[in-house]
Amino acid sequence: MQPKAVAVRKRTQIAKANRTMFIWVACASALIGFAIVVCIFLAQMLFYNEKVLSEKDKTVAVLKTNNTNIIELQNQVRALDANQALTDAKARPEDRAIQVILDALPSEANSLALGASLQNKLLTGVSLSSLQVDSATKTSGSAAKKNEILFRFSVSGDEAVLKQTLSNLEKSIRTIEVISLKIENQGATRVMTVQAKAFYEPARLVELKDKTVK
Repeated sequence: MQPKAVAVRKRTQIAKANRTMFIWVACASALIGFAIVVCIFLAQMLFYNEKVLSEKDKTVAVLKTNNTNIIELQNQVRALDANQALTDAKARPEDRAIQVILDALPSEANSLALGASLQNKLLTGVSLSSLQVDSATKTSGSAAKKNEILFRFSVSGDEAVLKQTLSNLEKSIRTIEVISLKIENQGATRVMTVQAKAFYEPARLVELKDKTVK
């Protein structure tokens, strides 16, 4: 009986030791797994913080550049006020010189306004046979990309009248590029047909935006 009791006691001690070892191994594994998860989390946070700091540095650099450019832009705008050519071209005496530039390159393709300007200002004093201004929706794809408005007109008169018409186009506050010009004699009268294009520049919106760093 005694040897059996010793054997049972040994088996019990071995089983207890195995359970204890299993518990320690499980605890150690859990601690190691937890430490690995924490390390991965800290590494991800560190990487994310670096990305955030990098984006902040980019923003600061852009703001510094913009502040420098604003000073230069203000100086250039002030210099325009002393430009006599712009002063002479102002539509109203109270306008600033830069308004002439804004009027010369409007922010939208207002075909009706261009047609009215041609008929009432640039082509006055001549016999206007025809005038056609293409709307922005009818402008070809390549022309639309360049922000152009195509127009064509025909006027009749003597040589002096036709020269004055071209001179009016040249002096226009709007930027006008003549594409083609054709002059035909019809008896004692000359008919000039001109195809040209005017330009516009869509307005740009400057605003601050929030950026989410993922």
